[in-house]
Amino acid sequence: MDYEKLGLKMGLEVHQQLNTKEKLFCPCDCNLTDKEPEFKILRNLRPTQSELGKIDRAAFEEARRKLNFIYDAYAHETCLVEADEEPPHPLNREALEISLIIATLLNMHVVDEFHTMRKQVIDGSNTGGFQRTGLVATEGVLETKYGNVQIDVLCLEEDAARRIGQEKGKVNFRLDRLGIPLVEITTAPSITHPEQVKEVAYHIGQVLRSTKVKRGLGTIRQDLNISIREGARVELKGVQDLDLMSTMVENEVTRQINLLKIKEELNNRNASVDDELYDIAPLLKETKSKIIAKAESVFAIKLNGFKGLIGMEIQPGRRFGTELAGYAKKMGVSGLFHTDELPAYGITEDEVNVINEFLGLGDEDAFILIADEKEKVLNALQEVQRRAKISLQAVPEETRKALPDGNSDYLRPLPTASRMYVETDIPAISVSKGLLDDIKSDLPELPDEKKVRIIKQYNLSEDLAKQLVRRNRADSFEEIKAESGVDSTTIASTLAYTLKELKRDGCSIDELNNSILLEAFELLENGKISKDALPQILANVCSEGNSPQEAAESLNLMMLSEDDVEEIIAEIVSSNKKMVEERGMGAMGPLMGMSMKKLKGKADGKLVNKLLRDKLQNIE
Repeated sequence: MDYEKLGLKMGLEVHQQLNTKEKLFCPCDCNLTDKEPEFKILRNLRPTQSELGKIDRAAFEEARRKLNFIYDAYAHETCLVEADEEPPHPLNREALEISLIIATLLNMHVVDEFHTMRKQVIDGSNTGGFQRTGLVATEGVLETKYGNVQIDVLCLEEDAARRIGQEKGKVNFRLDRLGIPLVEITTAPSITHPEQVKEVAYHIGQVLRSTKVKRGLGTIRQDLNISIREGARVELKGVQDLDLMSTMVENEVTRQINLLKIKEELNNRNASVDDELYDIAPLLKETKSKIIAKAESVFAIKLNGFKGLIGMEIQPGRRFGTELAGYAKKMGVSGLFHTDELPAYGITEDEVNVINEFLGLGDEDAFILIADEKEKVLNALQEVQRRAKISLQAVPEETRKALPDGNSDYLRPLPTASRMYVETDIPAISVSKGLLDDIKSDLPELPDEKKVRIIKQYNLSEDLAKQLVRRNRADSFEEIKAESGVDSTTIASTLAYTLKELKRDGCSIDELNNSILLEAFELLENGKISKDALPQILANVCSEGNSPQEAAESLNLMMLSEDDVEEIIAEIVSSNKKMVEERGMGAMGPLMGMSMKKLKGKADGKLVNKLLRDKLQNIE
């Protein structure tokens, strides 16, 4: 694709949880729980007018769904602030300072005062119907090989409640995540190439990983804003996989190009959308379609000039009908049927002809029908009508959910500025020059810089250094190395790979702090255990709670003396005399394997190799 000709513009939003002890506006711990809730809170949320008297369109659509929100709450893990039954406490200063460090690393201009605002959100993710957020910094710049990218703003805000599940008319959230401090970093729409998005996301990620942020699944979320010249700005929520980013951009551009083609063809046909909703249940009394037969109501709408276009593919494996169905599903129905896919699903050709005749359809006209509860059907068809009318004029501005295959689903309209208003319960906080000077004098080392330094300083391979930095273990490596005489490669390999393998095998490696690891390395340094025994010893520490020495003794992995090792090797060689006579030094490999198996980590491999080689050479 010629992205420059298309006028492709993109902006990236990165949301990262901060690793603070307390939440942003209350003293609760920033940890998630899977305990059974001790009590539940029921809420219904509705939109409110902004200071200018306007209602945000995204909030208005959410309100039309008329959902009940149920929140899991706890006596100790959550408090009245999250339940919106108590005013917020003073702002968490630790969170503010971490956000100032991040802003400084991104070369941004920090504000003189931090003001907390309310951002209206009534999808249930916040008990009060709004999220608290505040501007920290503006006007940063990132250099990329495709050109500079401006970072518009960095905000400090509270994370949302955790969505647990949904059933008919009800959505269940958990309050443990609500209020965890979060930074939101937003770039300007100055990204112009799909590969550039990955570069920007990687660089921001490097900055975040160098600071005090949470790590692991769900602690960082990325959204991508995309537009082309004749299209519209679309926000893709939940773009997690960096390697999939370019595919998502390409698929969204393809979607908008095809929607523009549909618009052009509809205009050529003088297409239109009837406002009437037609009750067609009487026409389908004898239907064999199980979906239609069990439905309370069946209604249809008439789309003049749409035939053949509803089934048009606009993304890989997804059609224009999928777009229309997305709007219907937001009103609680499971889907819709349209002309371009019928007869099917138990609906016969004769029934299609009856509906066509009843609606008075021409050769280029189409219908869409929905079967469900009457109120849901009517609301859903009105949404489909609205979306169909938009298709005659433009590509709609939307918020869409990123899917694992690189496509996206409709979520809601783009929010507007009408959802912001002042938070009156929290005073402004001055950001002094002295505080910023202190932060600038003690900035953390960026991950790529750290990788280059430890390669040079400790003579590590690039792969080992990369893994240490990536797994956030470089600092532990340096702390242990400063107190241990074990070679750098062994320490680094244990931290980068052995711990990963133990975790994969189900070990709780959180027990293996630096102090425990240093004890294990001291045993190795003093010749009491072999390097090969480390994984077993550390696994025992995790499972049994033993010290490294207790683990080595209980597993019988304490090193044998050289005389004991030599005696075992002599026995193995004697037992395989025929092989030795036939192969000579060629028996070295098999005998080495037998020896290491027999010794079970109680002797160093280099020593075993030397003693075995000496033994075979003496025989010859």
